[in-house]
Amino acid sequence: MYRDPSIRSSEITPESLYLSRRALLGGIGALGAGLVLSACGLNVPSDRPGQAVAPDDTTPRDELGDPANSFEQITNYNNFYEFTTDKEAVAHRAAGFVTHPWTVEVTGMVHKPRIFAIEDILSMFDQEERIYRLRCVEGWSMVIPWQGFPLHKLLTIVEPTAQAQFVRFETLYDPDQMPGQRDRYFPWPYVEGLRLDEAMHDLTILSTGLYGRTLLPQNGAPLRLVVPWKYGFKSIKSIVKIELTDTMPVSLWMAVAPHEYGFYANVNPDVPHPRWSQATERRIGELGRRKTLLFNGYAEQVAALYAGMDLARNY
Repeated sequence: MYRDPSIRSSEITPESLYLSRRALLGGIGALGAGLVLSACGLNVPSDRPGQAVAPDDTTPRDELGDPANSFEQITNYNNFYEFTTDKEAVAHRAAGFVTHPWTVEVTGMVHKPRIFAIEDILSMFDQEERIYRLRCVEGWSMVIPWQGFPLHKLLTIVEPTAQAQFVRFETLYDPDQMPGQRDRYFPWPYVEGLRLDEAMHDLTILSTGLYGRTLLPQNGAPLRLVVPWKYGFKSIKSIVKIELTDTMPVSLWMAVAPHEYGFYANVNPDVPHPRWSQATERRIGELGRRKTLLFNGYAEQVAALYAGMDLARNY
């Protein structure tokens, strides 16, 4: 359901009430590629670091049993360079960001190009809950209960042509609202891309919310990509354009530092970043570090996409 951005924060469902309702519902069943994304109540394995704040029985958990980070953590520790490079200042800098009206142009190698208003997107597609792990290339991670829908549902409507091989995404360019875009070091606007088969995979979603609330600006409102087996910078925020093409897109980070940030950006503990190891990660809210999982723990669902590929060369 679309919630008008003018609604006061006091009128938004409190997190405690959301969790109570969620506990009563008991979970949403299987989503996507057979993942059970519900409050399954599994215990966190004993060899993992303890939580700084112990989750209770109503805390959403991913399919590995890991508890979701709190709404406060998810919305106050963000990478969004369009606003600022200070993770803890993004929420403040983005507070006045206008997300309505908003349109997304879907174009390129498609039979039925279209411009979608955000209201169209929210009414045309059922909003599902997907509890996904998010792994940043910097070595930290979260578990986030997103709301959204599989990207393939939108792409199917525009009917990709036989020549389409890649999907290019573009963020809004508006330096007046996004002061970080005045930094000339980066080739704005932010651009990212996927292979078409990655984009069509059921785990790939367009998110419109989290924790049962409309997505906030610091998290990529009103529409962001979420690709859970890839490093977080692939999950482009505040999307205004989606283009299907036969050419591999050059993302912003590929343009800035191609020796450090490649096109695929699959989470891989065995392929270090040139300046640090990717073997472990720091889960926000936990003490210590945990081992990083290949494809962020989604290997069973997505490894076939890269059969025969050299994952170190195709980083």
